[in-house]
Amino acid sequence: MPEKSRAADRICSEIEQAIAMGAYEDGEKLNEVALARQFDVSRTPLREALQSLQAIGLVELIPNRGAFVRRPSMTRLVEMFELMGEMEALCVKLATKRITPAQRLRLQEAARGCEEALSEGRADEYYAANGRLHGVIYEASGNEFLAEETRRLLRRLSPFRRRQLDVTGRLRASMGEHAAILEAMDRGEAEAAADLMRVHITALSRTYDQYIAAIGPRAEAG
Repeated sequence: MPEKSRAADRICSEIEQAIAMGAYEDGEKLNEVALARQFDVSRTPLREALQSLQAIGLVELIPNRGAFVRRPSMTRLVEMFELMGEMEALCVKLATKRITPAQRLRLQEAARGCEEALSEGRADEYYAANGRLHGVIYEASGNEFLAEETRRLLRRLSPFRRRQLDVTGRLRASMGEHAAILEAMDRGEAEAAADLMRVHITALSRTYDQYIAAIGPRAEAG
């Protein structure tokens, strides 16, 4: 990957997290000169990062005006997580019926990766393993269109999902939910696995107050 692309990915990730943490108000203009200075980069990787953020709906680039934050309100986020819950529930329902032995091994490896990272306090590695676990389930659904659309929504929600897990202390509970889902899959209980996944993904609505308290009053805007 070219150097400028790595820089753009880093900038994109950090701005995503800042938006998820409530550091920007919805509609706030981003100071591109200040951001280039903050990240010690030229305008090229910064513009690449802003274009990536626009692609996932977190920034709007308006010609001759600049880049503006488009942070979803908490109501919107809850709605998005509800849809994500249904999409992932369908993925795991189909995957329970269609998963191959090779995919099952990869699923188990990803689950072990989550457990090891969590036990050692390595948050970034936990999220990477968590992404692999869900990715195997999407693939194992055997429905590529469903998998593509689920990945698309996941990409948009990822910074908020991570922040929600961080501020509500749900990492350990999330790991236990993974185990229950995989056990239901092993038993061939597709509906049970789907129900467990739905609850797992829509946890934001059950920890709403904690999330709001952690990121402050700006979270209600939008």
